[in-house]
Amino acid sequence: MNPYVPVLVLMGIAAVLALGGVAASAVIGPKRYNRAKLDAYECGIEPTPLAMGGGRLPIKYYLVAMTFIVFDIEVVFLYPWAVDFVVLAGFGLAAMVIFLALITVPFVYEWRRGGFDWV
Repeated sequence: MNPYVPVLVLMGIAAVLALGGVAASAVIGPKRYNRAKLDAYECGIEPTPLAMGGGRLPIKYYLVAMTFIVFDIEVVFLYPWAVDFVVLAGFGLAAMVIFLALITVPFVYEWRRGGFDWV
């Protein structure tokens, strides 16, 4: 038996489920549309021809998104390191110290810009 057969079967099941979900929502879903539902969602900012404040957009939304990205990247790299900590030894420890030092830069930038002030 070819070792790729289970992978192809899994990809087929995923495709059937994805397409089935889209088809089911098109058939079963409500068909009442109004102006608010057809408008683009802009993260709580009302879409206007000009930005609020005469052209400046609030940076708070982007700072929160950047926080999630930074922490996601950190977890993606720290988890395998923690699993193979014994195998990686001193080299792994040095690499993680350098990585954490580099990942601190956007964290400090966001902190200085007021990204953690929720008032």
